[in-house]
Amino acid sequence: MLHLLYLGRLTVYPLALASVLVLAIVLERVWRFRGIEKGTRALTREAIELLVRRDIDGARSLCEKAKTPISAVYLEAMRWKNIALEDLEGILATSRQELAQDLRRGLWVVGTIGSLAPYVGLFGTVIGIIRAFQDMAEHGAGGFEVVAAGISEALVATAAGLFVAIVALLFFNYLQVRVGAIAAAYARSCERFVQALLFLEAASAPAESVGRMASGEYAPAR
Repeated sequence: MLHLLYLGRLTVYPLALASVLVLAIVLERVWRFRGIEKGTRALTREAIELLVRRDIDGARSLCEKAKTPISAVYLEAMRWKNIALEDLEGILATSRQELAQDLRRGLWVVGTIGSLAPYVGLFGTVIGIIRAFQDMAEHGAGGFEVVAAGISEALVATAAGLFVAIVALLFFNYLQVRVGAIAAAYARSCERFVQALLFLEAASAPAESVGRMASGEYAPAR
């Protein structure tokens, strides 16, 4: 087996390096995605409970201490006051897109390797066939013994390219699905958080009106 891999070394070695790179990116991304959805739901639930109790300082402190990426979006939302709902949603949508872009980091490498690996294997196949014909020319005769080495190199290169491509594309599709699920969780959580902010603002408005009336800033119409 090692002898066959050595025969196809022109393409097997680059494909082996590519497979190691794919594995490293996949492990890093899987570790990065670990617990994000659960943490997002938990942070959203606790922050909304604090906002319902009108404890915006507690909600801000909770988000500052949280390690979940969505906490940065919530802090950004709490910085804005007296802003139209459409503008606030646009700001949060931009922040969510930045988080989603960070989730996709490195995925293009996995997808590129998955797309190019078969062509690298095909290149090795062509090199192996060329070598087989060269052996035939050097010996001045055909026969399986003469072309066996070149054909073996061609088949090994093809198999290696297909194997790396299949594995890389499987991981690429899996990571894409995970990114989509996390992005959807971000969107749902942000919608709930914005609703809680609107509730807080609506609940605070009557209290401010009463305070202004008590201080004599304005009087009700007669």
